[in-house]
Amino acid sequence: MIEDKDRWNRRHITRPMRDSVSDIVERYIDLASVGNALDIACGTGRNTHFIESKGFIVDAVDFSDYALDKIDDIDSINKIEADLDSYDLSVDRYDLIVNINYLNRRLMPQIKESLRDGGLLIFETFIIAHGDFEGPSNREFLLRQNELLHNFIGLDIIYYEERDDLNIRGEKTRVASLVAKN
Repeated sequence: MIEDKDRWNRRHITRPMRDSVSDIVERYIDLASVGNALDIACGTGRNTHFIESKGFIVDAVDFSDYALDKIDDIDSINKIEADLDSYDLSVDRYDLIVNINYLNRRLMPQIKESLRDGGLLIFETFIIAHGDFEGPSNREFLLRQNELLHNFIGLDIIYYEERDDLNIRGEKTRVASLVAKN
C-alpha cells in the first residue's frame, strides 16, 4: 500500500498531468444539477477546481498526498486521501461523478449506486488498442471494447464514444467516453 502511494507520488512529480480541465467535463458539466460532486482519482485537481468553480461541493479523492497538496484548501473542496482499491463510495450522495483517466472496475457498481436521482456521470479512460498506440499497457487498467457502456446500462446514456486520442505527451491512445444520467 505504501509502495503504491510512493509510486503515484513519484509519477505526479516526474510525469505531471495536464493542468487544463478535461474537454468532456467542460462540455457536459452544465447537464448536472449543482450540489455534491465526486472527482475520482482527482490528481492535482485540474477537474476538481473547475467543478468547484461551477458551484459544486467537491469530494476530491486520490491516493497521492503530493497531488492532493496541489489542490486549493477551500471549504467547498473536501480532499480525501484514500486507496481507491479499498475506498467505498457513499450510496445516493452525488449529483455529479467525474472519473477521468482512471479505471477501477470494483468501483463501477458503486458509482451507479452513489449517483442521486438525476445525477450525472462523466467517465473517460483508456481502452485496449492494437497497433501503433502508446499509453497504459496493463490490461487491468484498460477497458475492453464497449465495456464502459455495458457497465452503465440502466442509466440514461447521453453520449458514448470510443476513439483515437493523444495523451499529454502527444502519444496516440484509444479512449472510451461516457456521459449518463441516473
